[in-house]
Amino acid sequence: MAASPSSLSTFSSLSIHHPPRLSHLPSSHPSLSPLKNPKYSLFLLPKVTKISPVKATSGGAETIYFDNVDPEEVSTFDPPERPEDFVPPPSFDEGPIETEDEIARGYEEIYGPAYSGETFLGNDIYVMDPKVKKTSGFGSQGQREKVKDGFDERVVQVSRVTKVVKGGKQLHFRAVVVVGDKKGHVGVGVGKAKEVAVAVQKSAVNARRNVITVPMTKYLTFPHRSDADYGAAKVMLRPASPGTGVIAGGAVRIVLELAGVENALGKQLGSNNPLNNARATVVAVLKMRQFSEVAQERGIPMEELWK
Repeated sequence: MAASPSSLSTFSSLSIHHPPRLSHLPSSHPSLSPLKNPKYSLFLLPKVTKISPVKATSGGAETIYFDNVDPEEVSTFDPPERPEDFVPPPSFDEGPIETEDEIARGYEEIYGPAYSGETFLGNDIYVMDPKVKKTSGFGSQGQREKVKDGFDERVVQVSRVTKVVKGGKQLHFRAVVVVGDKKGHVGVGVGKAKEVAVAVQKSAVNARRNVITVPMTKYLTFPHRSDADYGAAKVMLRPASPGTGVIAGGAVRIVLELAGVENALGKQLGSNNPLNNARATVVAVLKMRQFSEVAQERGIPMEELWK
C-alpha cells in the first residue's frame, strides 16, 4: 500500500533512531514502528535549529592595545638605590658563639633538669618530672628512669579489665601501687594502661599526688585506735606496744609498712578488694590526731588528757 503525500510531508522533518539492542530485528518488524509502539517515540528527534551567536554591543569596555611593547624583548629588574644611612643586617653565622653552659640552660628550660641529670637553673633534679628522659624509643617498651624522690613503691594488685565497645572488647591492665618513704608519708594510687609496666608507672604517679602524713608516737605506733570504711571495705587499726610488729594482712600491711609504722594491729572486716582496703586504711589514718594537737585545740596541757 503506497503512502499518501500528506504522510510523507509529515515525517520528512523527523528521523527515527533505533536502539542498538534491537538492531538484530528486521526493519519491517511491527514492534519497531514508532506509531504502533509509543515506547520508541523517544527516539523521534525534531529537526535541529541553528542558534546564531550573540554579538557584543559597542557600548562595552574599551580594549587598549600596547603598540610600543615588544613581546620578544627581555625585561630586567632595576632595583631602587639604597639610602645613604643603610646598614646591612649581620649574617646568621656571625655573632657571639654560645657557651656550653648557655646551651645546657636552654636544654633545661625545654626538657627539665632530669634530661641531663644536673641543673644549671637551681632546680631539684630528684623531683619527679613528667618530661624525664626515656631510655628507649616510643611505646610501652620505653622504660623511664626511676624517680629518686625517697619513696619506695610496692605493687598491691595487677588485674585485667575489659571494656566492651562497638567493635569488640578492649583489654587493659589496672595496677594498684602504694608509695611511702617509711617516715610517716604514704600514698595509694591506681592506673590503667594496655601493658603492665605502663599501668604501674601511671599508678605510681597517681600515688605520689595523694601522699598523706601518718601521725605516730615515738614508739612508731598510732596515737589511738581508729576505724574507717571505704565502699564495702572496713578497716580497724589499733596501736601496739613496742616489739609487737605490724600484725595485719593484705593491703593494710603494705600501707602501714611503707608509712613507717613498726608496731600496730590491723584487721580487714569487710570486702577483700585490695584497692578499697588500702583506701580505707588511708581514711582511718586521716582520722587520727596527735595528743599535742588535741591539747592545743582545747587550750589545756597534755597532762589533763589522761585524767
